[in-house]
Amino acid sequence: MFDRYEAGEQAILVHINFTQEGEWEDLSEFEMLVSSAGVNQLRVITGSRQSPHPKYYVGEGKAQEIADAVRAENAEIVIFNHSLSPAQERNLERLCKCRVLDRTGLILDIFAQRARTHEGKLQVELAQLRHISTRLIRGWTHLERQKGGIGLRGPGETQLETDRRLLRERIKAILRRLDKVSKQRDQGRRARSRADIPTISLVGYTNAGKSTLFNRVTDAGVYAADQLFATLDPTLRKIDVEDVGTSILADTVGFIRHLPHDLVAAFKATLKETQEAALLLHVVDASDERYRENIDAVNTVLEEIDASDVPVLVVMNKIDNLEEAEPRIERDEDGIPRCVWVSAREGTGIDLLFTALTERLSGTMVTHTLRLPPAVIGRFRSKFYQLGAIVREEYEENGNLILDVRLPIAEWARLQKREHQGLDDFILA
Repeated sequence: MFDRYEAGEQAILVHINFTQEGEWEDLSEFEMLVSSAGVNQLRVITGSRQSPHPKYYVGEGKAQEIADAVRAENAEIVIFNHSLSPAQERNLERLCKCRVLDRTGLILDIFAQRARTHEGKLQVELAQLRHISTRLIRGWTHLERQKGGIGLRGPGETQLETDRRLLRERIKAILRRLDKVSKQRDQGRRARSRADIPTISLVGYTNAGKSTLFNRVTDAGVYAADQLFATLDPTLRKIDVEDVGTSILADTVGFIRHLPHDLVAAFKATLKETQEAALLLHVVDASDERYRENIDAVNTVLEEIDASDVPVLVVMNKIDNLEEAEPRIERDEDGIPRCVWVSAREGTGIDLLFTALTERLSGTMVTHTLRLPPAVIGRFRSKFYQLGAIVREEYEENGNLILDVRLPIAEWARLQKREHQGLDDFILA
């Protein structure tokens, strides 16, 4: 039913430079997207305009140049590095006599190829259906024909109206199933919240090295490759952070400039891991010349998903591609780590990353001196030893044990909850 192209098709690429900043796209990134989709690039047609043309997006002369290139190269598809309106797509297809795909459609197709889990496939299908619903008319030759003939007379519904109704019903069905998945995720998050287990969410521009870093820290073995959108399905793993204890690290989908809104909406359930995280690890490809623009693009998406208020630790990755970069921690004026320079591929600087995580997540460490009577020494002393919280211990003549303990405030609160006899009763003033 839907217009999707197969990997290996022959394509003409179109990239236009605009003087308006909001329309700016990057050609090298576009070529990486096309390569990630498995398309064979025949020719790149470039041009400059002040603003998009309402009929063809490009000017009429440039549109004719594209059509001539399609015929000369026997191309099967034209891919634009820009978002086209449904009318512009139809006009270009009539002129070029082949299919035309815009940047949004290309990204959706890559997502469709990469989705592995049931949830991921549902999310991509939802985004595709929402995108295709505005372009439905172009896929059929009979859409305006009314039902007629013996046994077919009825409501007078056109084929186009029937297809739109079926689309709406399918979208509703997917939303219901995604709502169930969302509730399951919410249950998991509530359970972690009750156990005071913090979640650390990896975010960053696509191909910044998030999955490589995830594998380095967790030994998870998730798919990592030097291509755009290698990771689509979220993965959660436990890690141990000193002075914090067990934490959950979440690997998420990479962001990109002008990420389609349909995708952001479809991936809301997945991106909740980012919204409700205790800390975001913003992974940046330090070897990319445009890393500052990539940081801005990620921050824009974080605002869209209401995650801009979550604390952030920047991880400058791929320092092995830089000549004089050394692993290090950069701190703000208060001495709090704000940036760590590492190489996930080589494993350099990972110890510094854990140091920064400890400082950012431990929050306020609590220090107490406890006097434990003999009846409770065995129970409490073993718990503090398991947590590595004992600083000093000393027995009094009457058999009481004096303990100096230092541990994260979350661990102290957890112990308080579990014990019927409150620990506050044993604190020395």
